[in-house]
Amino acid sequence: MRRILAGMFVLALGISPAWAQDPPRAFVGAKIIPIAGPEIERGTLIVQGDKIVAVGGIEAISLPDGAERIDATGKIIMPGLVDTHNHIGGIGGADSTAPIQPDVRVLDALNTLDSGYRRAVSGGLTTLNVMPGSGHLLSGQTIYMKMRPGKTIEERAIRDPEGRMLGGIKMANGTNSMRDKPFPATRGKSAALVREQYIKAQNYRAKMTRAAGDLEKTPARDLAMEGLIEALEGKRIVHHHTHRHDDILTVLRLADEFGFRVVLHHVSDGWKVADQIAAAGVPCSIILVDSPGGKLEAADLVMKTGAVLEQAGVKVAFHTDDWITDSRVFFRSAALGVRAGMSREGALKALTIHGAEMLDLQGRVGSLEPGKDADFIILNGDPLSVYTHVLETWVEGKKVFDRSDPKDYLFAVGGYGAGFDQVPYFCCFDQAEEQ
Repeated sequence: MRRILAGMFVLALGISPAWAQDPPRAFVGAKIIPIAGPEIERGTLIVQGDKIVAVGGIEAISLPDGAERIDATGKIIMPGLVDTHNHIGGIGGADSTAPIQPDVRVLDALNTLDSGYRRAVSGGLTTLNVMPGSGHLLSGQTIYMKMRPGKTIEERAIRDPEGRMLGGIKMANGTNSMRDKPFPATRGKSAALVREQYIKAQNYRAKMTRAAGDLEKTPARDLAMEGLIEALEGKRIVHHHTHRHDDILTVLRLADEFGFRVVLHHVSDGWKVADQIAAAGVPCSIILVDSPGGKLEAADLVMKTGAVLEQAGVKVAFHTDDWITDSRVFFRSAALGVRAGMSREGALKALTIHGAEMLDLQGRVGSLEPGKDADFIILNGDPLSVYTHVLETWVEGKKVFDRSDPKDYLFAVGGYGAGFDQVPYFCCFDQAEEQ
């Protein structure tokens, strides 16, 4: 009875029982980059359970009774990084039977024990949009994941208040999806096929509305149409792979015609049509590749894309497209962006809050603010310095990476065993010693 009454008291205060059992942790003395406001030279971050309780200057915040005090002097604390475009765990989505397959869910293809997730946290990534590949006009539904420990997709999935796993829709255009039948062979046919399917979805939705729950009038369930309707109604953001300037404008044209919410991904030629992107109010998730090679469509990719888009008023995020950019060096994207003309503030937002906004998760992640998830990283230097390392990564108040732990260090630097899948979460260090 005492336990029940105590639990009721905790709930009455608006605090979860798990929080009540967890003493607050206070990280004191670090330089804090909250993203939501100016950098704090000597600050305090207080977390309890899975939430941030307070953040501010060291003199402005009193430590709560019973708090565990952690000296973070000389270190930097900032929000966990948000990757809007990642393929860790496998990219198994649509197959060769059709160019548009909105019923396919990448969550059914992911290996959640993939060692890549350990690489991700070693690079400070805490929230991922994991997507199928770009070889289709529409290759399936993406999933938004937290890098919390877990063996199953259900344990790592980000959910809405109703418990639904959150994600978007992955679309692409350009040469990736142009091949032999039933795929299109031209850019014009690609756009025509997309329009055709969205019109079918509009008609299907109209029939469902007219049926008004009458089973005799309700059309047979169509999972593909349901996926497209979620895009039409804004329940799933369309994450659209596109490179060339004309392909970018085609996406904007289709989004305007059908009213779906879209994030443009890659946009190698985005600097050529920055004003048009800005006028459409569409955000861009970009990648900066600093080595030669790649596809012909990306021939005009330049380091100044982020700066040009930022100056035009476009919201910009970076992504890894891991393995294209290794998650362990995600900070390098922001550094290259600044070197080519982006503002420091804009580049750091492009790693955090802007990505969160592109996933509709800005109320939970992307900045250090009271009430948000306790997702943060501790660095040993400035985030834009090539010499800086992620020392610790925390997800929802739990430490998921510690560079001082040899088991974690292996994933941060590579070596024998770093590519083994996790059993169940760490695997490789002990196996390497035994072998």
